[in-house]
Order: sequence, then structure tokens, then C-alpha cells
Amino acid sequence: MANPDFLRLTRIHKEGSYNTQRSRKAHVKLIGRQLGEAGFNKLAVKHLKPKHWMALVERWKRDGISPGTFKNRMGTLRWMYGKVNKHFLIPRDNAALGIGERQYVTNESKARELTPAFGDMDKIKSPHVRMSLEMQRAFGLRREESLKIQPAWADRGNKLVLLGSWTKGGRPREIPTRTEHQREVLNRAKALAGGGSLIPKEKTYINHLRTYKRQVAAAGFDKLHGLRHAYAQQRYEEITTWAAPAAGGPLRDELNDEQKRVDYDARMTISEELGHGREQITGVYLGR
Repeated sequence: MANPDFLRLTRIHKEGSYNTQRSRKAHVKLIGRQLGEAGFNKLAVKHLKPKHWMALVERWKRDGISPGTFKNRMGTLRWMYGKVNKHFLIPRDNAALGIGERQYVTNESKARELTPAFGDMDKIKSPHVRMSLEMQRAFGLRREESLKIQPAWADRGNKLVLLGSWTKGGRPREIPTRTEHQREVLNRAKALAGGGSLIPKEKTYINHLRTYKRQVAAAGFDKLHGLRHAYAQQRYEEITTWAAPAAGGPLRDELNDEQKRVDYDARMTISEELGHGREQITGVYLGR
């Protein structure tokens, strides 16, 4: 059973995007239920102590959850302790808790393109959904960003400016407008949206998200995050002049010192454009 006092935190504190808040609420529900199962029933959030996070960590280790899931749950736990000024009661370092590193790199390309081999665009009837898919591929946007973006406001000529209210974690960022194709896609997005977003005026974000999910599924599209992979691999080759490892290019160990410097700079640039800000995560998109 969900802990009502824990859930109250998610109603009061709404930092981050819709997806971030939804994920956090799911974690808070799980944490409340599992603490109840451990004997900590009707626990008030202000009474959280080290023994509570310790009980959860031990359970999650027994359950054998993945390092990524473990880290996401720990992030929510730290958020909860922080909201009641008890951040000092929980370690900031996951390694100290024996939580393993995420497995970021596969060196297998997960890039996807808006082609018949991937799905049938003709089956997507909403022009707004079609436009959001094109913006995802052209600028490496996440799904939520591609729906909430206001193209006319975001277009600054040589760059696209994203508001924090559109992005994961509430982090604003800029993406360069480099190619004629990007400009053409952006101009069509502006014409469709007018002064607003790529959510039709008569719909809420949630209602339009349902339309998006339904139509892309009917069109046969899956793993749409692969559009960001395609953007990242295109940018990598543009910056370095050689293909990314995941796209058949040389592995990092095969590069000379100067090429390694170029590789690192390219990865940092791409990480910023994708909204991550750390080089390590680019292994997911580019390989190593």
C-alpha cells in the first residue's frame, strides 16, 4: 500500500519534466510499499532514518535489480531525504553502497531513421505527431521535448533554444541549426505550430501524448529513442570526419593521441546537445 505522507511530497514538490515527476512518483509508491512490508508501517517522511534506506538497499540487492534501476531508486530516496532536510543521513556515493556501474556501451548501433524499414509514416494521421517525429530526428530531441517545443520561440537562427520546462530534469539547452534539412524541418514546424507548441490547441499534453503513442504504435514504430542515436552518430561523423564505433567506425583504442582528443571533444559536444552534460553517457549512442 502506498504511503500517503510520502506521496504528499510529490504533490508539493514538482521539479523536473512530466516524465521525471511520473517516474519519481512511481518510485515513491514503491518505496512506501516496500518499507511497509519491512515493518515500517505508516511512516512519516519527517521520521526517515538511516535504517530505512538501509533496509531498502538490502532488499534491492536481494532482488537483483539492475545497476541503472538501483541508481534511479537511490536518486528518489536522496530526493525524499533532502526534502525533509535529512540529506546528510544518506550517502551521496553509490559505490560506497556496493552499487555497480551501469553498462553503457554495447558497440551495437541502435540508430533508427524515419524510413519504411522502421515504420509507415503514412499511417500517422496527426500532422503534429509527424512533425514531432521529424524534430526528434533533425535535432536529437526527446519525445517530451518534441511535443512541448514552441518552434517559433525556440528558433534563434543558428541555434534551437530549449526551455527547462520542456526538458528532462528542467535543464535548458541549445542545439545548433547546422544543415539545410534542419532549417527546412524547423520552418515547417513553425508554420504548423504558429506561436504555440506542437501540441494541438484543443489538447492537453497528456491527451496528445496518448495520441502520439497510439499513432506511432499503429505505424509500426518502436524504439523511437533510436532517432536520438541517429542524430548523435551523424553529429559524431560530422565533427570527427570518421564514423562512430557503433556505426562501424574505429574503436577508441585504435585512435592515435590526436584523434582521441578529437573524439573526446566530439563526445562532450554531443552530450551537451542531447542534454546529458557528461562524456560517459555518449557510449550508449556512439559506442567505444
